[in-house]
Amino acid sequence: MLTRKLFNRISLALIFSLLLTGCNSASDKKSVSTVYKNPLPVEFGDPFILSASDGKYYMYGTGGTDKGFVAYSSENLADWTLVGQVYDGSEPDSWTLKNYWAPEVYEIDNKYYMFFSADWKVNPTNELENFRIGVAVSDSPAGPFKEVSDKPLFDPGYPIIDANILRHEGRTYLYYSRCCYKHPVKSEVADWARTVGLFNEVEESWVYGVEISNDFTTVIGEPVLLLQPPYEMSNPQTEWESRSVTNGEVNRRWTEGSFAFEHNGKIYMMYSANYFGGEHYAVGYAISDNPLGPFVKAKENPVLEKNISKGGEVTGTGHNMVFRSKDNSKMYCVYHGRTEKTGSERVVFIDEMWIDELGRLIVDGPSTHEKEF
Repeated sequence: MLTRKLFNRISLALIFSLLLTGCNSASDKKSVSTVYKNPLPVEFGDPFILSASDGKYYMYGTGGTDKGFVAYSSENLADWTLVGQVYDGSEPDSWTLKNYWAPEVYEIDNKYYMFFSADWKVNPTNELENFRIGVAVSDSPAGPFKEVSDKPLFDPGYPIIDANILRHEGRTYLYYSRCCYKHPVKSEVADWARTVGLFNEVEESWVYGVEISNDFTTVIGEPVLLLQPPYEMSNPQTEWESRSVTNGEVNRRWTEGSFAFEHNGKIYMMYSANYFGGEHYAVGYAISDNPLGPFVKAKENPVLEKNISKGGEVTGTGHNMVFRSKDNSKMYCVYHGRTEKTGSERVVFIDEMWIDELGRLIVDGPSTHEKEF
């Protein structure tokens, strides 16, 4: 028979062994990760990822179908499965006509709301760009999404794209970009372009914000101008935001693809500048204390740009958004870009991002080497 003293010693050893095994198992489980490599096998522009309550991730973007939007789903962010078409703009009562761009989907009260841009059927003056913003709703992140109205959310009197939503202290704010179309702006950059014989005028797109009702049906108040390209050549932001003009690429300066989120009591707004079809497309950010500004651009802009001058292979990085991991421990930046292999086709990249102790936003990209989620 075992003595009580020996029995206690054996029991303690067994308990310690079990605890150690359990700790190792937990540690092993925590260390399991998914390896991936950019670009992802998804040919999207303007990608948006929803971390849905069903445990999956859903990706929406520009492309995949002519009259609407398709979606992909994933359980690990690395492997994506085509869900199929989730919104069809060819419905008879749709206000849309063509050019379906930049969908963003938000899960609110067990419903899924899609904000998107498209050309409006109502076009009495036959404008070449007649974009407006609409809203569609579904009971599932996989659709089908149906328009909540037979007309756009509102008509500011000029073409608009790239809707983004922020809910702050019980109120809802819509951000969008006024198109460059028929919007020539006087600036020192435009004067320079005219002097050197590049362009007679330079058109610009600007980011606006406006409060909307919490049911996404009504605009409250007037839109507020939040971001625009700099006027002066000496402005620290001018060089990177004007590269499409200064390189003779096109007579437009964009401020578009805005995405706003909160961090430590501040509103961060990321945005893209330069020609979306060119190599100079890049991302910067600005910070404000309030959803409708004023916003101050970060001195370290751009925070995401082509890396070919540094030996890389990525160009045209832009129209990003930000999402968090399921455990809320990490932030990721998803955006589109191009490589020599993908050519003119826009493909999706995901890179980790964070905000340091000084409040500076940092994106670990663009990358094409193996990484882990």
